[in-house]
Amino acid sequence: MSNILKSTKLDIALVKPYFKTICFTLLLPIVFAAINRSLLTGVSFAMCFIAMTTGYTFSITEKNSMDRLFGILPVRKSELVIGRYVFVLAMGLLSLIISLIAQPLALKVLGETVGVFDIVTAAIAGVFLFALYTVFQIPGYYKYGSIKGRVFMYIPVAGFLVTLLLLSKMPAIGNSIISVVESSPILLVLLAVFAIVVMYAVSIFLSIRVMKNKEM
Repeated sequence: MSNILKSTKLDIALVKPYFKTICFTLLLPIVFAAINRSLLTGVSFAMCFIAMTTGYTFSITEKNSMDRLFGILPVRKSELVIGRYVFVLAMGLLSLIISLIAQPLALKVLGETVGVFDIVTAAIAGVFLFALYTVFQIPGYYKYGSIKGRVFMYIPVAGFLVTLLLLSKMPAIGNSIISVVESSPILLVLLAVFAIVVMYAVSIFLSIRVMKNKEM
């Protein structure tokens, strides 16, 4: 466990010079929330934007040829991978908290009412979208590097858009899903948590497998 935390701290040190850029990234979704008068829209954009910063650690390590350094560290490859996932999840959680504080305040200034249900719904959607991005990105970065691996970022976007298109073509199914969500919000939360846990478990497994087959 201590090695995983050390790996996470190393990633924090690598990304530290980019913290101002990341903070600016969180300001833009506030504008989206204000324009659309929707907390759900703002938080969703925030989590999608912050997920795009996942590649910073991979880009920095590649530019500075740090693979050899990782190879001589007294840390297992699996611990390095899990440490990076911890870092990514910590970034996502911090971004979510900031968004759920700043955006409702901005909307209240504009005269919009933000209830608990709105906050919970936005949080679930934001976490799910963040997971949907990162579970594809990280194994892709480990396998193909920070540049070629970026293509994996568009896989969940394409899937999400296709799903919306199919639901728009079949309004009966879409309305059924909405009615289920409205009648069973707890079920929605449980399903989202289960899906996120499964996605990250598979993603971590794939990343560790890639790392173990990679020479360092």
